[in-house]
Amino acid sequence: MMSLLLTHGYFLEEDPREKLIMKPYPPLGILYISSFLEKSKIAHDVFDSTFSSFDALCQQILQKKYKQIGIYANLMTKLNILKLIRFIRSNEEIKETTIILGGPDVRYNTEEYIDHGADMIILGEGEETMADLVNTLNNPFNPFLDKVAGIAFKNYFAKIVYTEEREKIKEVDTLPFPNRDRIDIKKYLSVWKSKHGMSALNVSTQRGCPYTCRWCSTAVYGQSYRRRSAASVCDELEEIQKKYAPDTIWFVDDVFTVSHKWLSEFAAEIEKRKLRIKYECITRADRMSDAVIMDLKKSGCYRVWIGAESGSQEVIENMDRRVDVKVVQEMLVKARNAGIETGTFIMLGYPGETEADIMKTVDHLVASNPTYFTITIAYPIKGTALYEQVKNSLIDPPGWTQSTDRDLDFHRTYPREYYIYAVQFVTNEVKFKQLPFWKKILLPNAWIYKLKSTLAQEKMQRFSPLPAKQAH
Repeated sequence: MMSLLLTHGYFLEEDPREKLIMKPYPPLGILYISSFLEKSKIAHDVFDSTFSSFDALCQQILQKKYKQIGIYANLMTKLNILKLIRFIRSNEEIKETTIILGGPDVRYNTEEYIDHGADMIILGEGEETMADLVNTLNNPFNPFLDKVAGIAFKNYFAKIVYTEEREKIKEVDTLPFPNRDRIDIKKYLSVWKSKHGMSALNVSTQRGCPYTCRWCSTAVYGQSYRRRSAASVCDELEEIQKKYAPDTIWFVDDVFTVSHKWLSEFAAEIEKRKLRIKYECITRADRMSDAVIMDLKKSGCYRVWIGAESGSQEVIENMDRRVDVKVVQEMLVKARNAGIETGTFIMLGYPGETEADIMKTVDHLVASNPTYFTITIAYPIKGTALYEQVKNSLIDPPGWTQSTDRDLDFHRTYPREYYIYAVQFVTNEVKFKQLPFWKKILLPNAWIYKLKSTLAQEKMQRFSPLPAKQAH
């Protein structure tokens, strides 16, 4: 009988937005843990829930009656995880199963998860801690859980115990590659190919982020920067090409070009091995330069996402982004001129943001002219500086078991409804202004963007205490 199951509780079929976008990626977190457990000779199963169902997951748990279940928890999977815990605890055949949770949502919700049925919480990186914990649980002569670093659990006196923090893995090259053979990679490749005309897989080259953006969570890897060697990354890319032959790679790192030295070594390694890869990545404008753009281009980057968050320097300062809006614009333009597609992220509704700031964001997007941009409404993730800033001004916070941090709202300059329409306004106003003059003259459909932005702006004013302002 297999004693351990790893899963993550994300079901694509339940996610209407992702079904529309259809860009699923393999669950690297549990695949890294799987490969480490395999290396440590700890037998286990992996249930990739992405293309499966909650019922199928429950059926496998009932059938195999695992001693332990390790589940990756984040904002998207929280509610399903709580549902799964309830299922396990209410079933006589499996109610004694040890439930172990890890991932970004558990560090600042440890007591809540334990009170709702979880046994163990893994705090921080999971590979070494999971192996240590499972070995301890399976050894009847060594039941001292308080000696396992990096966990929390409820002891015999019903008190939650936090063990000492586990030291972060310094040499990330020592970690085996994610155990992609444990899941059906072909499903991911097939979905991408049919929806987008090219297949894609994800790769991680670093852990942690050294920056201090107030809205960003560092619950797993902390505010650190640890990088795999360029040779190790290229070894993994070669393996992926040989086994799966994806058309593109998505580097999941927070700031891909944080080290110019590393990027140069990576570009040289790609060239030396004659690797032909096509990839996209995320970075910051202050970690871009002409030389960086050349190395990105040389190493196969076809799309770079450069975080902006706002076109207002004042809002960016409030976020502690530590970047200049003009530099963001400059680097987006330079990357696109070099033949690299560009993308950027915008966040509306940050504390203190005004309508004037939103107009500056429109101007910023028009000036930088990215190939793609996405817009979200700011929400406070527990454990972040933003959460600490607004926690006393939350509006009717929903019950913990029925919601995620995405559902939290707080007192902003305008009501939340205002920002819902602001997203529509910015999106359509920028798309209209990005059109060349001849298209506005010759293509009647071009004015649909303008009509949509005007209607959205009118609806914004219904929720704005300030006089209406004209789009410019």
